[in-house]
Amino acid sequence: MTHAKLVLATTNEGKVREFRRALGVTVVSARELGVTDFPEETGSNYAANALTKASFVMQRTGLPSLADDSGLEVHALEGAPGLFSARFGGLSSDRERTEHLLAQLHGVPEVARGAQFVCVLGFVTPDGDAETFEGRCDGRITEAPQGGGGHGYDPVFYSFDLEQTFAEAPPEAKAQVSHRARALAAFSAWLERRTE
Repeated sequence: MTHAKLVLATTNEGKVREFRRALGVTVVSARELGVTDFPEETGSNYAANALTKASFVMQRTGLPSLADDSGLEVHALEGAPGLFSARFGGLSSDRERTEHLLAQLHGVPEVARGAQFVCVLGFVTPDGDAETFEGRCDGRITEAPQGGGGHGYDPVFYSFDLEQTFAEAPPEAKAQVSHRARALAAFSAWLERRTE
């Protein structure tokens, strides 16, 4: 599949650019092929949601398709927001969700604020192959936002690898250790083994 084309089940152009840099295959976005709607994410885990999206786009385009689902899991909140990270507390903006998260952790000491970002990629082919690839990044939730970069929960996620929040880290540093980067590395290695 070294010179093959795969469809990324997203309309997020930033994500498309990230996947193009990481993979040695031609990546096109679902939007480029006229697919702009995706099924509702009702799976009980990241893998189920990723495979649902990838299967949907594969059926619409007839091409191998890749999708991701990810979330932030906070130990003190029993893994929340998890699957609901993008709609935590029913709130619509990154800032509101981050403030809600910090409110939930009010009074929780630093030692108990452990967290991890998780990403699962789902890959589906017209031949019936269905594979998943997971990446994780460990850290903790800070007591207040730090840094002006990134998006989502990045200002309050202190990465143990980087020793700073994702929002403080240069994008290229975050790209080396992020949950999505690690899932992409696993997928890329699998693709290379398939073509050997």
